[in-house]
Amino acid sequence: MARIETTERLREIITDYGPRGAAKIRDHICEQGIAFVRRSPFLMMATFGDYGIEVSQKGDHPGFVEIVDERTLLIPERTGNHLAIGLTNILRDPRIGLAMIRPATDEVLRISGHATLLDDADVCERLSAGGKPAVLIIKVEVDRAAFHCVRSARRAKLWEPESWDAPTRISFGRIYADALSQPELEEQFNRFAEESDSNLY
Repeated sequence: MARIETTERLREIITDYGPRGAAKIRDHICEQGIAFVRRSPFLMMATFGDYGIEVSQKGDHPGFVEIVDERTLLIPERTGNHLAIGLTNILRDPRIGLAMIRPATDEVLRISGHATLLDDADVCERLSAGGKPAVLIIKVEVDRAAFHCVRSARRAKLWEPESWDAPTRISFGRIYADALSQPELEEQFNRFAEESDSNLY
């Protein structure tokens, strides 16, 4: 199996449209991007850690991410993230990547930049949800932002319910029981996960 190891070989396969193609990439969030963030309820967040790149998710009501300006976002952290993998990564390496998603919308807004963690009672209170303030705040300073085109979502028929498989539920009880080699704990862990998942805030 032949490996691609140079940019030259890559560009023999994938056409480079040059500066015109890259014109959509900005050093700030454009006007349409700001409108998108205000209506987005979900994002994927990439951080850099000891095991490479880790990807986690954040979600809440549409517009839960606060826009300070075209180069600054505030993401509230909610209860339940006890492993805090992405947050720990930010303390070690501030580089961050976001993919912001809107249901029934094929475009994805990609943002990369640098993050810091804030412990600010006033901001946490302002970004409350479910009657509870945010646990902390992830401040993102934007270096690059661009919309990804629609092809991937449309090929996947991502927002077409008639194409979806039957829903499944992951048994965290089985995952923990297998990891601990204690199969008798599966039911107990499943009950705990069910109770925890019902406590959104």
